[in-house]
Amino acid sequence: MGALNRLRSIAETGLIGLFFIQALRAAVGLLYGRYASASIYAAIDLSLIDSSIPGIVPPAVVRGEFVLLAWMVALPVITLLVGRWRGTLFLAGLAAAGARLVMALDSQQISMAAGAVLTIGAALIYFAVLVRHRLVHLPYAFVIGFTADQLLRAVGNTLDPALSPSYSTVQVVLSATLALLVIVNSAKPVKFEPQDSRGLFTVWGGLGFGALLFLELSLLASPNAIAGRAGSDYTMIVPLLIVATALPLAPVVQRSARGFVTLFDPSAQGWVWMLFLILLVVVGTRVQGAVGSIALVVAQLVATLTWWWLARPQAEKERNASALWLVIGMLIFALLVVCDVFTYEYAYVRDFAGNVEFLNRVIAPMLRGFRGLGLAVVIFAIVIASLPVVASRRRAVWGGGPGIYSLFALLIVAVAGVAGAVASRPRVIPPFGSPTELRVGTFNIHAGYNEFFHYDLEATADAIFRSGADLIMLQEVDAGRLTSFGVDQTLWLARRVGMDRRFYATNEGLQGLAVLSKAEITLADGYSLTSVGMQTGVQRVRIRPDEGEITFYNTWLGVLLEVAGGSISQQEQDQSRQLDGLLGIMSDHGGGRLGSIGRLVVGGTFNNIPSSDLIQRMRQTGLSDPFEEQPQENSKTFVQTGRSARYDYLFTNMLALGAIVVDSTASDHRLAVIGLSIE
Repeated sequence: MGALNRLRSIAETGLIGLFFIQALRAAVGLLYGRYASASIYAAIDLSLIDSSIPGIVPPAVVRGEFVLLAWMVALPVITLLVGRWRGTLFLAGLAAAGARLVMALDSQQISMAAGAVLTIGAALIYFAVLVRHRLVHLPYAFVIGFTADQLLRAVGNTLDPALSPSYSTVQVVLSATLALLVIVNSAKPVKFEPQDSRGLFTVWGGLGFGALLFLELSLLASPNAIAGRAGSDYTMIVPLLIVATALPLAPVVQRSARGFVTLFDPSAQGWVWMLFLILLVVVGTRVQGAVGSIALVVAQLVATLTWWWLARPQAEKERNASALWLVIGMLIFALLVVCDVFTYEYAYVRDFAGNVEFLNRVIAPMLRGFRGLGLAVVIFAIVIASLPVVASRRRAVWGGGPGIYSLFALLIVAVAGVAGAVASRPRVIPPFGSPTELRVGTFNIHAGYNEFFHYDLEATADAIFRSGADLIMLQEVDAGRLTSFGVDQTLWLARRVGMDRRFYATNEGLQGLAVLSKAEITLADGYSLTSVGMQTGVQRVRIRPDEGEITFYNTWLGVLLEVAGGSISQQEQDQSRQLDGLLGIMSDHGGGRLGSIGRLVVGGTFNNIPSSDLIQRMRQTGLSDPFEEQPQENSKTFVQTGRSARYDYLFTNMLALGAIVVDSTASDHRLAVIGLSIE
């Protein structure tokens, strides 16, 4: 009966962990998009806005949401006064169940964002009180939470199904289950030994809490982020990562970890743990393929075991300030998220104006200096996450248990791994057949956001469906960034529209170019292009639609914006150098002549208008532009409120049968499609 009671208590804690993880990831993506929308609000003529396009948010609304977030993050401080009362745990558990339901039942993003923020606040209160009454169960909130989250995201092809309105029924069941568990566990509390019940977060534990959350959400608990960083296969990583995350549930694994740590002097244990984790992450992000993937999977196992170090037993008469250190930990998480954002968006940093113009001397250059520092941010997070281990001098952190517990836990791990493998398995791609025409498109998907930063991958997939394209070249694609909800957009779109996929990372392994194809892909690689602003590149893909092959070059050239740094003329020179690089790569592949490549299509976002010197140079290569003879109004691909232009192009040496631009507001670009004869 005691084992059943403990299992019931762990299940409650695990559900809270799952809700917290889902809400935290959703809050990052939603608030990022809503802040970006508010930042352009003043520059938009509201009378021109198409009311059918969702996403425009007044700055006052966003300020209110950030104020609510600040209150919710600070709310656990009340447990300094009421944390000793066990009823606080009961109320926090019910609040988390209700707040998570609010997030799921309303499809409007304003309500979803508010629900996510409320869930975060309730869960933080729960964790602050949990260490006071059920210290031994705290790590299970994150072990079970991240394991369940990985399974759900495998089912959703890396997109958390909880973000979909269709998930509301599931969430009703989960919230009701949590509420029932909270009520039963409150009525029949589990009896613990003092060292297992009375605990606290230290300042190091709070700091480690925030840093470890960042590590998990941004990289180690995300199979597609690992696949992107290590250049490996997503479907192989999913079951391995689920197993690595869930393994610490088994007491035998905890005993093995304790045996490893105690090989070292107590004063060195924390440093060894930190350096080992850093080594694994460096190898995983710098060595491509199986070696890198295995290193990051092992790093996830090590990181998961670190959850046991964040809190410790409370001494007699020792003051408990866990809530305060949890708040500090969440500020560390926010700081790391901001650093991570600028490792991708360094080129878009605006100069400060008005009373804060003095910040341009230090802050603006510092933010632009995050280019290429993605790994450095991760290592910084590892150092902070390891501080509780370094500060501790205890030899036995992980507990033990009867062999039957390990057997039961290992059975759960095995089932979870198999379920992950089944859920993530590749979809069958229908045969391409023997067509006489190939429809080719180019689409800058703006990381899944529309003009007003409303995130909707379904709208992107709908545009691809309606285009009838057999091959799509995509630009501005994310493969697992926090700001795009951790989704591998190439994988999700490919499985949604029933096409094969190839991704080429231009920035930190998780941002770049992609190609979706119905025809067999026989070759795929990519090359970086010289970039003063945002790092760009070119992706080469070769397909076999018939007895021969067609080669595609997909690119995204630098933007011409004052906020990107430097004058427009300097950025045009940067574009010119990038075009030189693109043409040089193509020439090398053709043995010095483009004509030697065979059937060829060059497409992507060139970020310049048809009359520019850049586009004229492309036309001088002998490749035709099927849109050239069309009216300008019919060929514009960059469309925002009050302005439009043609920035996206398709050039080819094949016979063009037609050209259209698909009307869609999924992005601030439109999908351009051409028909090519392959007879």
